[in-house]
Amino acid sequence: MGKDYYKILQITQNVKSQDIKKAYRKFALKYHPDRNTAIDAVDKFKEVSEAYDVLSNGIRRAIYDQYGEEGLKAGVPMSEAEGQTFTEGYVFHGDAERVFREFFGGNNPYADYFQPESDADMGFGGIRGRGRKKQDSPVEKELLLSLEELYTGCIKKMKVSRRVLNDDGHTTSIREKILTIPVKKGWKPGTRITFPQKGDEGPNNIAADIVFIVKDREHDRFTRSEVDLCYKAKISLADALAGCLIEIQTLDNRILSIPINEIVKPGFTKTVPGEGMPISNESNKKGNLIIAFDIIFPKHLTPEKKSMARKALS
Repeated sequence: MGKDYYKILQITQNVKSQDIKKAYRKFALKYHPDRNTAIDAVDKFKEVSEAYDVLSNGIRRAIYDQYGEEGLKAGVPMSEAEGQTFTEGYVFHGDAERVFREFFGGNNPYADYFQPESDADMGFGGIRGRGRKKQDSPVEKELLLSLEELYTGCIKKMKVSRRVLNDDGHTTSIREKILTIPVKKGWKPGTRITFPQKGDEGPNNIAADIVFIVKDREHDRFTRSEVDLCYKAKISLADALAGCLIEIQTLDNRILSIPINEIVKPGFTKTVPGEGMPISNESNKKGNLIIAFDIIFPKHLTPEKKSMARKALS
């Protein structure tokens, strides 16, 4: 069974990036070999460092959430259009001290951090990190996805332009970078995918995080309500009264044949269990398909048909 990085940091899978930082800070200080002489401290220090290295990175975290440690380290499938079959596997560099230095901004934070923790201390480096570079505010970008992409999962590549520091450490150049997003089945609108420090670099700032926010692309057949899919079927008045068979093409191109045996009244809906959107983090579970009806009334009736209708409905 693969490593549970969330369990290692004692956090849940739906936590925000700030909570991941808080958890790493707590355990990095607890298990750092300069402070903890227990036999297993070095191993635990390295373990929490690897967990943070994965979960603090938006792309690694997304792959891990969907495919687990095996998929993260072996690589995950990509569409044929991307020109390769698998993404590059993740390998932890093994340098726990490097993760520690990059997080705290130095080798010896203890003079500041042996004080009791408070919420005010919990920012990147803590409030006692005065004099260090400040990180710019996150750059938020819309990630527009079709319901098909969210139903099956996919790999998206997003091109961003950013300023990067030149070798002199003072001037910058604009360069393009491709960010890869493994879209997980069932992601909801508002899901945030964070790429730490992929914004503009500068001599006096820490590059901002780039955050992609999922938004549903308008669909020609379905709308989404949480994990349910909603479909509006147009039927004649005769079908509404006498029953009919409705055929619906699903997001994965199957054809559902749904018998409507009830009398379709205004506001009536038909629920088809398990034919909605995949439920993220719940393997093989889906929401429902909810069918609403648009009843098409005849524009004209002959006197004879009106008489027949009265007799039939009286």
